[in-house]
Amino acid sequence: MTRFGFLLACAMAASLGAQSLTDRFKEVRGPWELQLERGEAATVRKGVEALLGREGLTVNPSDYNDMHALVALRGLAARACVSEGSWEDAVVHFLKAQSAAEENLVTAEPFLAKTRMEHELKLKEFREALAKQAPRLRELEESPGLTQDQLKLRQQLKIFTDEQQAAIAHSERALKDIEGILARLRQAKETTTKAAADWQAFLAAEKTEVAEAGGAPHYVAEKLEQVKADDARPRQERLAYARRLQKLDSANKDVVRLVNGLMGKEEAPEPVKPKKKKKAATNKG
Repeated sequence: MTRFGFLLACAMAASLGAQSLTDRFKEVRGPWELQLERGEAATVRKGVEALLGREGLTVNPSDYNDMHALVALRGLAARACVSEGSWEDAVVHFLKAQSAAEENLVTAEPFLAKTRMEHELKLKEFREALAKQAPRLRELEESPGLTQDQLKLRQQLKIFTDEQQAAIAHSERALKDIEGILARLRQAKETTTKAAADWQAFLAAEKTEVAEAGGAPHYVAEKLEQVKADDARPRQERLAYARRLQKLDSANKDVVRLVNGLMGKEEAPEPVKPKKKKKAATNKG
């Protein structure tokens, strides 16, 4: 992605001045996901980290929606770092995502438990009130030749019944929403915890392998052949690994060629060396 692409991504995030972090994330997520698919990891990372720098530190911990968006943004930043080959930085973002997800769940659970209890009590009240009036309404609907007062009462009971049923449906939906929210927050905690642990273990294993290979250049040379041969894997995975090898040994020109090839960049031709001019023959007299 060109510099214009990065500026555009930042402008998209900056233009959403009055929105919550949740709304901002919804606006920028799609374009950033597309950029990641195209391999423009550095652009995405800069854009996400710019948004996190402006908004990430001011998120209200009691707003579980914005906290959830913060976790997702940290995860996106981590994925961009992975694609960029900066795996140590990816671990940092994964750990911060894990911390935010844990804090969000701890804060949201008591609040949502209280809200759930309120709806459960309301449901009990609504159902008891409905059950209390149901026989009277049924009696009026089944009785012929009602007086004006009885007709009026029947209409009032129908309105009351409709209101109670609507209130019951509202509380039932709220309880279902609460369970859905808690499930998402728990899933976010589990996912970020696993990602952070997996990548920490992966980096530790890589460090051991580099030492056993006799240093980064030897390790990169060995792994490079594997990445070249493993063309059945998705391009994004191969590109992330190739960029990782480039981070470990930036002097390896074969790695540079592989990265450029995966990005669809044509290799620049070797510069043509100017031919040496032959000295003109001198006539000896």
